[in-house]
Amino acid sequence: MADVNRGNRPLSPHLQVYRLPLPAITSIMTRITGHALVAGVLLLVWWLVAAVSSPGAFAAADWVLRSWIGFLVMLGSAWALWFHLLSGIRHLFYDAGMGLEIEDAKRSSWGIIIGSVALTVLSLIIFFI
Repeated sequence: MADVNRGNRPLSPHLQVYRLPLPAITSIMTRITGHALVAGVLLLVWWLVAAVSSPGAFAAADWVLRSWIGFLVMLGSAWALWFHLLSGIRHLFYDAGMGLEIEDAKRSSWGIIIGSVALTVLSLIIFFI
């Protein structure tokens, strides 16, 4: 007999039904943070180029960098840098064949998340002391 409900069912698990595992989320975030680091680098390069260009250009770039939006971009870039670095270290272990079990991957994913936040806070403390 033909399945009459076939047209009403989704063909594959949809995002409302299927929850991505934490290692998959951190893997996706690694790619996103790699691209997001460009924003911080562009802001920093603009600031450095303005520093050697003229006092007026430096004053404008320094104002943007010291504003709340510049602070947020640089804070996000610091977190993205730590997250990307820790994830890259995890992938070195993956390449060596270590940490590939499901529970190990979950633990390393939590380590990346907690470690990146802790290192970002530590960076802020060191920077502002």
